[in-house]
Amino acid sequence: MTRFALALIAPLLALAAPAGAADTCEAIQARIDAKIRASGVQSFTLRTVDAAAKVEGKVVGSCDLGTKKIVYAQGGAAARPGKDAILTECKDGTVSLGGDCRKQP
Repeated sequence: MTRFALALIAPLLALAAPAGAADTCEAIQARIDAKIRASGVQSFTLRTVDAAAKVEGKVVGSCDLGTKKIVYAQGGAAARPGKDAILTECKDGTVSLGGDCRKQP
C-alpha cells in the first residue's frame, strides 16, 4: 500500500517543484523589460525597490515573495524614490540610488 501511495504522489511532487521555484528579481525584471520593448516602447526605466517604498511610477511586478516591487517610469526619467531609497554598490564599483546597476546609454 505504501508503494502504491508513493507511486501516486511522486508525479505530483515533480510537477509542483518547477512552480515552487521562484525567479530572481533580475529575471522577472528582464522578462518585463523584454515585454515592454516588444510593444515598441524604447525610453523607460524599470527599478526594483522595497515593497514599502513610496515611488513615482507604475508598479508592474513584484518579486522576493512580495518584499520588493518593480516600478515602471515612462521616458528616460527614473522613478523617484521616496525617503526609503535603496543605495546599491554595483559590481563595477559605482554606486546607484535605487538598486539600478544597468549601464545608462
